[in-house]
Amino acid sequence: MLFSRRSMLRATSALVGGAIALASFGAQAADTIKVGILHSLSGTMAISETTLKDVMLMLIDEQNKKGGVLGKKLEAVVVDPASNWPLFAEKARDLVAKDKVAAVFGCWTSSSRKAVLPVFEELNSILFYPVQYEGEESQRNVFYTGAAPNQQAIPAVDYLMSAEGGSVKRWVLAGTDYVYPRTTNKILEAYLKSKGVKSEDIMINYTPFGHSDWQTIVSDIKKFGSAGKKTAVVSTINGDANVPFYKELGNAGIKATDIPVVAFSVGEEELAGLDTKPLVGHLAAWNYFQSIDDPANKEFIAKWREFTKNPKRVTNDPMEAHVIGFNMWIKAIEKAGTTDTDAVIDAMVGVSVPNLTGGYSAMMPNHHITKPVLIGEIQADGQINTVWQTSGTVVAQEWSPYLEGSKDMISDWRKPLSCGNFNVKTGKCGGKS
Repeated sequence: MLFSRRSMLRATSALVGGAIALASFGAQAADTIKVGILHSLSGTMAISETTLKDVMLMLIDEQNKKGGVLGKKLEAVVVDPASNWPLFAEKARDLVAKDKVAAVFGCWTSSSRKAVLPVFEELNSILFYPVQYEGEESQRNVFYTGAAPNQQAIPAVDYLMSAEGGSVKRWVLAGTDYVYPRTTNKILEAYLKSKGVKSEDIMINYTPFGHSDWQTIVSDIKKFGSAGKKTAVVSTINGDANVPFYKELGNAGIKATDIPVVAFSVGEEELAGLDTKPLVGHLAAWNYFQSIDDPANKEFIAKWREFTKNPKRVTNDPMEAHVIGFNMWIKAIEKAGTTDTDAVIDAMVGVSVPNLTGGYSAMMPNHHITKPVLIGEIQADGQINTVWQTSGTVVAQEWSPYLEGSKDMISDWRKPLSCGNFNVKTGKCGGKS
């Protein structure tokens, strides 16, 4: 078929116009930097995770008011993995591969984090994980802004062992049945035994997510604590199961003066849904409390309540972890001059930003941050008042020195080592072999 000169001009004009339209679309698509928010907004973990979605929206809004980063505004992409661990992986893949987010802030449980790890490694993207966890992990694509065991669990046990904390001799390790409580309790059991605690003075119990019938278990705890030795409960119970657990403690008349409970996953947000009067004096171990008397914290609380339009909205530790992680990410992008994953990962190590307790937190080569450790008592108004804290920040031990399989390992993601599980005895990356 022959084309006239006019036909060829029309065709060329259409192709050029289409190319311009595509280029324009591409430019528009690149006008924002997308940020993935991967937190459960339904299911058993919504009680804890919904507020983390909200604080991320606030942080993004605040950054955009400052002009964004690299001359571009940030755009939140929110998904609901619905407390379903396989769905976390599916949603993470969509965020990275389809939505093209520059980084993801998300997960609460270690089960959800473990589910998404292969996705972030395969697609080479970044996850900021804001919740205390069991350690025994250091991945290149993950920045752990929550506490490792030596930044929460071990100091809590040390406090309870001290005269100030009650000189506890018997221990109930009560947790939800998944990786975080089981691994944390494995570390704590080894630690307690290293301190001379006998096996018969350690009771370990696990319950499923959403567990609601606590009568028998609380009765067993009460009986275990009646042997004439000071007893405490170390709680790694997660999600909405905490509501009936604490309610049953009250029903059984278990007071903090009798058997104190120190919780690692109960903060101000969870307490907001409880009748806290029977819980007065029980403990929580975190790295931040809303009650911290510091100008930076007061400013944050005021901004939070203004953003949520709720003068009673509370803050908590994982929120602060997201604040720290987000500000570190922004600083690393500015340092790298790009949102490219590899460049940002390299730029993150060494970044230091203010925390909300009056100090600074730094990102270490093991992709964990330095944090102060605080022990607090639950008050009748649902707040937690600090009764003990470290004099400064604590560097995270990603690999426990109390477990045979990991006590010889370190993590350092700086070049040339670039290894998350380097065995100092064998001189090899990849564990014991």
